[in-house]
Amino acid sequence: MTADKARIAKQFIETIPHSRELGMRITEIGDGLAVIAMPYDARLIGDPETGVIHGGAVSALMDTCGGAAVMSHPRSPAGTATIDLRIDYMRPATPGQTIVARATCYHITRSVAFVRAQAFDNDTDRPVASATGAFTVEGG
Repeated sequence: MTADKARIAKQFIETIPHSRELGMRITEIGDGLAVIAMPYDARLIGDPETGVIHGGAVSALMDTCGGAAVMSHPRSPAGTATIDLRIDYMRPATPGQTIVARATCYHITRSVAFVRAQAFDNDTDRPVASATGAFTVEGG
């Protein structure tokens, strides 16, 4: 992956107001792979009794990470948009811990890119969520 393409993907993610508000930051990007961290934030709590982060925030993290993986793929000429995203929530994220999503763009056609992703807290042996998705390939 070119440095320019990595910069564009990172800049794109960082300029999305929703991603910025959720505190997302790209920690790794390259050749169809993206890793994005979202720190624990009390504003994102979905259940005040347990302190567990709302599933919508985890969903946004996985969607953003999937898009970044597509944008970083060597055969993806430009931006992307989500066509379909299926997320399976495996367990609640541990309160107080950063959630990290890792997405891989494993197949790309002229118009559609296919992605697999997982999200973890500090327990990297047990995913918080797993996702599969399809994204547009603009200009393909």
